[in-house]
Amino acid sequence: EPNKAITMKPENWQFSVAPMMDWTDRHCRYFHRLISRQALLYTEMVTTGALLFGNAPRFLAYQDQEHPVALQLGGNDPRELALCARMAQAAGYDQINLNCGCPSDRVQKGIFGACLMAKPALVRDCLSAMLDAVDIPVTVKCRIGIDDMDEDTSLFEFVDVVSQSGVRGFCVHARKAWLSGLSPKENRDIPPLNYARVQTLKAQRPDLCVSLNGGIVSAEQGLKHLGFLDGVMVGRAAYQQPFDVLRSVDSLYFNQTDLWAGGLEDRLAVADAMARYVDWQAGLGVPPKSVTRHMMGLFNGLSGARQWRRHLSEQAHCAVNGDVIRQALGRELMLRAA
Repeated sequence: EPNKAITMKPENWQFSVAPMMDWTDRHCRYFHRLISRQALLYTEMVTTGALLFGNAPRFLAYQDQEHPVALQLGGNDPRELALCARMAQAAGYDQINLNCGCPSDRVQKGIFGACLMAKPALVRDCLSAMLDAVDIPVTVKCRIGIDDMDEDTSLFEFVDVVSQSGVRGFCVHARKAWLSGLSPKENRDIPPLNYARVQTLKAQRPDLCVSLNGGIVSAEQGLKHLGFLDGVMVGRAAYQQPFDVLRSVDSLYFNQTDLWAGGLEDRLAVADAMARYVDWQAGLGVPPKSVTRHMMGLFNGLSGARQWRRHLSEQAHCAVNGDVIRQALGRELMLRAA
């Protein structure tokens, strides 16, 4: 198991892995924590309804090794968000983040996510209630605007109203979200990136903690933004190429010694640790495929990566423990890659 990370300083989020639906569950976060001690990890977005009327212990579950870890909430009712914030603090989360950036149809029907950018006063009231309820940092994830909002003014107007709540942490996806006409996937690629808009926000609102999301594919690329901003958030690249993206985060962003030197033997060691994790989780009734699906990109870019992915894809559904990973590592092609 990895060493426990130091407690996160309030809003000290120089590098984080974005909350991603169906991806950043607790098994994914455990895997990522094996590679970086310090990166701030986020849950998938959890709705207030899921916590208040569903299986809250399941949605709030995480391993102690995941710290620092933040819970991202989706909702639009101040009272409900305050109750959920208390639940998050009681569960031991290091930060709570309100989703004001997701453009999916399901989220729009619930009138939260990105459509809240058109309701800054409501967001302010929600965040005020959350801040009154807890002692841990509360932050916001948003876009630079939605639909026909004026890109030159909408972000600043939203942030100015919302920050009246006392919230100081804003993670900004540097694209507009089009709530009609584009799918969630298209909203991650088609609207053009506007890093300058986010940099200007920080320059004109220096008291805020501003983190940049969108289009960053490596820790090294993200580091270039820290001259202008307080942090960066990486999404798909961290999931699809976890070792390549996360391995050097501790040294580049936190002045800590990296866990891994970067060779193939290090990836093998991570895989072996995850095999033990799968053994543990299988004993608790978790299907191995629930864990291994997050590990497909561990060997990306190396000889044998395709065989690794194929083996996990074809065998994990019938696996009963971590042997499915050990078998993949023991295959002739993987050994030849070593």
